[in-house]
Amino acid sequence: MKTLNFLPILLFLLIILGCKNNEAEEYQTDLDAAIRRIHADLQKELNTDVPSLSVYIVSPKGTYFSTVTGSNGTLVSKKTNFRFASNTKNFTSTAILKMMQDGWLKLDDKITANIPGTNTPYVPNTAEWNFPNKDQITIRELLQHNAGVYDVTNDASQYNVNGETYTDYMLENFPDHQFSTGEYVKILTDHNLTYGLPNTVYHYSNTGFSILGEIISRVYSQKSGSFKTYGSYMYDKIVGPSSKVPLDIKFPELASDKNLVIPYVKGFIKFADHNEITDQKNASAHVAEGNGVGNMVMLSDYIRSIMKGENVLNVSSVEQMKTSKGSATTSGYGLGCSYVPGVGYGHNGATEGYLSTMLYDPETDFSVVVLLPFWDLRNMNNFTKCLSTLNTTALEAKKALKY
Repeated sequence: MKTLNFLPILLFLLIILGCKNNEAEEYQTDLDAAIRRIHADLQKELNTDVPSLSVYIVSPKGTYFSTVTGSNGTLVSKKTNFRFASNTKNFTSTAILKMMQDGWLKLDDKITANIPGTNTPYVPNTAEWNFPNKDQITIRELLQHNAGVYDVTNDASQYNVNGETYTDYMLENFPDHQFSTGEYVKILTDHNLTYGLPNTVYHYSNTGFSILGEIISRVYSQKSGSFKTYGSYMYDKIVGPSSKVPLDIKFPELASDKNLVIPYVKGFIKFADHNEITDQKNASAHVAEGNGVGNMVMLSDYIRSIMKGENVLNVSSVEQMKTSKGSATTSGYGLGCSYVPGVGYGHNGATEGYLSTMLYDPETDFSVVVLLPFWDLRNMNNFTKCLSTLNTTALEAKKALKY
């Protein structure tokens, strides 16, 4: 008789389980359909094949992955490695905020001030580092792209070499060149390059984040008593095996360190007169602003744990990351952190042949990572369509799970 009493409960549990399985199948079906549609629409708009489009979701409704492979692409899994570009900026912000929590620096210190407890300034006090408005810029303003630091990597309007940005020219003509932050800063100094006084103009600046990478290196070197690089700190404190949430994410700093971790997907660029495969690239040009390498699962684990205050940052620091915005910004950019309405907080990334984004919504506990290993540079309108596909995919993926 006791066995019979359990039958109604067992039947109820089986029904519930069946309903959940049906829901999960429906979500996966809808997600697959959405990704196929977006991929097909992009190919139609660009009138060319798109190698692949992939999305990875973690939420209370389950974990889902969907991918579409074009005729000239290769199969991508949720654990396929790629260069995640400017998503690196959120990791750099995490590193700075972790140093703040540990009392190693102050966000509102001028970058010319001394590192707390030392006689060493955050940035070198040399003639090469005497770039415009240096003594008025704070660490916080660099994180906000609110410091007026000219972007040597992306902007050819004030300074260029044969019509190209300095970085693009060097990568094209000297692909094995070892870049450094000091090299970029010397260009700022020599050519008096600036977007204006800090806190008066918002302008995205890779060079500003390169300077943050130098600050991380100098602070960590002072606190450890020996020379440390940006990558040293990231490995030791943010993502390495001894960190709070270990992740096998790499931040290559050497020009010779070009090989991606297997398995990886090759980046692809379509130009008007030729195509280019972009898996082997000199990441030393993008330290602290775009040199990260990992996969979709790693980025999801990172952005979820960081934004939930379950990684190296406490809730207060995460709130600053999300909400501390410069007075000049209209973009909603915080401290190395963007917000995409309806989807969540995080960042995106674009580096030669790779586009990606990672986002987390605290209201629904929903996170999404999107990967599009493709640039169409036949014209800038085509590239913009590729870039906007990231947010479109993230939003449609969320809708597919009935959020």
